[in-house]
Amino acid sequence: MRYIIFSDIHCDKASCESVISKTKNADFAIGAGDYALFRKGLEQTIDILSLIKIPVILVPGNHETCLELSNACEEYNNFHILHGNSIQINGVLFMGIGCAIPVTPFIPWSVDLSEEEAQKLLPEPHNDFVFITHSPPFGCLDTLNNNKHIGSKSIRTFIEKSKPLFVACGHIHERWKQQSNINGIPVINAGPEGYEFEY
Repeated sequence: MRYIIFSDIHCDKASCESVISKTKNADFAIGAGDYALFRKGLEQTIDILSLIKIPVILVPGNHETCLELSNACEEYNNFHILHGNSIQINGVLFMGIGCAIPVTPFIPWSVDLSEEEAQKLLPEPHNDFVFITHSPPFGCLDTLNNNKHIGSKSIRTFIEKSKPLFVACGHIHERWKQQSNINGIPVINAGPEGYEFEY
């Protein structure tokens, strides 16, 4: 299967066009959050991305709520929103959770979850699934330029216990276009231009 993974587009038209062009020979497109910018421009961004014709699986970021994202995608039948739930498409099971985890301090517009809230939302583990999360797992693709880790401990625990096929994330701009792993499980911070990944 060929996946095009993207995150943190933040209303950038050129990034949308890059993602669209890469999906033409792919099986799935995966969006790991932050299509809007400061809770604005979401509808216009999704309207551009609607040119993608393959199945698109999205989680909300911290720049849009799950409801805002669901409303923006409502008329596009190939767009599927995950946030604490799962969906199976063409034989592939996807699970996902959005928002910034843990809570982003001192940013009133940010859509966040505490570690405890996230733990309650994380779906029951299944074998052979793809996991999509806006926030990276703690200790993996989660460092800022000052080398401080700001990833989610609940997300990391979930990955270690449930062993997904691979993990798509975003949120940390400093780690765009990078791939790492947790116990051999690939973890990808895609960035806005579209990261090509085969599994």
